[in-house]
Amino acid sequence: MFKFLSLFIDKSKSPKISRRNNIAIFVDGPNILRKEFNVDLSKIRRYLQKEGVLKVARVYLNQYATDKLMEAVVNLGFETIITVGDVDVAMAVDATDIVHNKEIDTIVFVTRDSDYLPAILKAKKHGKNTMVFLVEEGSATALKNTVDKVVFMDKLKYE
Repeated sequence: MFKFLSLFIDKSKSPKISRRNNIAIFVDGPNILRKEFNVDLSKIRRYLQKEGVLKVARVYLNQYATDKLMEAVVNLGFETIITVGDVDVAMAVDATDIVHNKEIDTIVFVTRDSDYLPAILKAKKHGKNTMVFLVEEGSATALKNTVDKVVFMDKLKYE
């Protein structure tokens, strides 16, 4: 007599296959990295590393950025992009370009204004998660109402 062995897979106990959240962050340096705001990029980085994997981390600076500032940004693991003229244009173009990268799931902006709204709308249209870090609650109302997640830097808790 043959014994029939019943095999089944209990999906509730099988390991879940999960895709990491790959993140691209774009920092509006001249608008955000000011003494009066006391923004700590290392805290933003730590926060985002809990959300996923940082694949692109760029800080945009103008030609007036000091060597000390550029060195500090690089030491925190960010790529510095130096532009002549308006930083917003270069940052928005790069962010819009990243929208087409299938490896990136979330696009993050660190800014105080709504200049990046078209780039955010493009990201959302292409199925990307969007997030913005703001220094003050009263800034960038259009961004706050458009992105998937808003983080106010003064209310972040760090371990």
